[in-house]
Amino acid sequence: MLLLKQPPRYLFFTGKGGVGKTSCSTAVALALADRGLRVLLVSTDAASNLDEMLGVPLRNQPVAVPGALGLSVLNIDPNQAAEDYRLRVLAQLAVDVSETDRGKVREQLSGACTTEIAAFDEFATLLSEPPADFDHIIFDTAPTGHTLRLLSLPKAWSGFLADNDRGASCLGPHSGLKMQEQRFQAALAALTDPALTEVVLVTRAEVAALAEAGRTSAELRELGLNRQRLLVNGVFKASDLSDLVALALEAQGEAALAAMPAALLDLPRDQVPLRAFDTVGLPALRRLLRDSPAGDAAAAAVSRPTQLDAAGLGALCDDLAAAGHGLVMVMGKGGVGKTTIAAALAIGLVQRGHAVHLTTTDPAAHVLPTVQGDLVGLRIDCIDPKRETELYIAKIMAARGRLLDDAGRALMLEDLQSPCTEEVAVFHAFSRVVSEARSAFVVMDTAPTGHSLLLMDATGAYHRQMMREFEGRNAAGRVLTPLMRLQDPQHTRIIIATLAEQTPVSQAAALQDDLKRAGITPYAWVINRSLLAAGARDTLLQARLVGEQRQVQRIRSGLAERVYVLPWSATPPVGVAALGSLTA
Repeated sequence: MLLLKQPPRYLFFTGKGGVGKTSCSTAVALALADRGLRVLLVSTDAASNLDEMLGVPLRNQPVAVPGALGLSVLNIDPNQAAEDYRLRVLAQLAVDVSETDRGKVREQLSGACTTEIAAFDEFATLLSEPPADFDHIIFDTAPTGHTLRLLSLPKAWSGFLADNDRGASCLGPHSGLKMQEQRFQAALAALTDPALTEVVLVTRAEVAALAEAGRTSAELRELGLNRQRLLVNGVFKASDLSDLVALALEAQGEAALAAMPAALLDLPRDQVPLRAFDTVGLPALRRLLRDSPAGDAAAAAVSRPTQLDAAGLGALCDDLAAAGHGLVMVMGKGGVGKTTIAAALAIGLVQRGHAVHLTTTDPAAHVLPTVQGDLVGLRIDCIDPKRETELYIAKIMAARGRLLDDAGRALMLEDLQSPCTEEVAVFHAFSRVVSEARSAFVVMDTAPTGHSLLLMDATGAYHRQMMREFEGRNAAGRVLTPLMRLQDPQHTRIIIATLAEQTPVSQAAALQDDLKRAGITPYAWVINRSLLAAGARDTLLQARLVGEQRQVQRIRSGLAERVYVLPWSATPPVGVAALGSLTA
């Protein structure tokens, strides 16, 4: 693999959800450590599964990986980072500050923007003040939309702080953020130095994944990150020429690579073949990048799994339509097909006589390219962070700024230019959509798990704030927060999307646990792109089907009360007609 020949100090692995960023970044980190180098593998994904993959608990401090001398792993946990940040800010307060004022500062630091800046602060420190005892720092990032936000923050915060002598009031009056300006600028310098940093665009041989890699490449160049590389993961070659599913799968990949975006054509490129095994554990991760036959010996002789017997998406749509209205949220790990499932359910509900609003909280916003057309009764839009931020700033300025003089308005506008404002604006837009489902159907395609959990954290923080404000004032029946609507099974139905593979199922189970802790019980699970349901016979695919059958049984044995399935399709379901056929 060319990537391993002369890697720079910093490697960022990014790409569409589900393309294998974690597997590839971990395998590269392990290969470098096996050469005798000291490597720190950092996850910036709030829904990271590195702990399952490496068999070590994740912490916000480096943890050595047993069996991999020289390799350590660190997870930037947003919630832990936020608490550490709050403690640092409170420690800076003068000793004579009252407990009441300390409480006010802690309350100011309880929002979503503090969570983001705290996680970013740890990320910036790794770039500006890198640990001296590591030769390489490899970042396994969250899916594209969240990662572009993270990589844009050094530039955004540096620009904001350059003309702001007071720091950012949304992070507390004593945050001392201005003192960190030098650190943010150093992080930006490291990111944009091609001698120090390379971005690895991980993709699959799929049209959507390659298109997103092309868009990401262009946006990264705008941020000044010009050293890039393309890594095509999971490339499949059929071995059974009588298996139509296998031949179609191979042809689909070849066609996607032949038509890849122009922005990717000149990038250095590596390919990793589709493997018969799950990339969990050090032995499997070491085999991932080796020049061995894709199928490996493990695929040589496997018994044919039984066909998958489960209801399809049409049955799920019938169940949802019976309610007459409500919020349907499709959630899950990146790359499991949330957008396809959400769009199909929305079109299916329209076909059953309902008006539907289809929207998304994903910054990558794949809904419009997936639907590709109009349908009477279907309204499509997305919660666009930039547009929502502009609307939010205008609303705040109109409501609060009208009572201020020119100097006061200028000061307020300056504070609202903080990058944190975007997180608050997106939450307000999300709350509006949740409320809309009281009298109509709203189908929401959510961002990948980590980003969605941060949005849920903001929802919980707002709920707790409202409960504190109305405490002792007989709030029953008067306060109805977005969280309470999400907890109401008559208002909200959460659909968890997954693939029948170990990592997606584990992450879906963890997501379900997080939701249940917040008082939200998912309604159903959908297993997408099932080769088992499609009936593949190729040797390599048969080996993978054994694992797929194992995960289906795992889902049915206590994880989900209702299970629906979508078979793998040789033609990706794009457009109103194709999506509508999934729920017919």
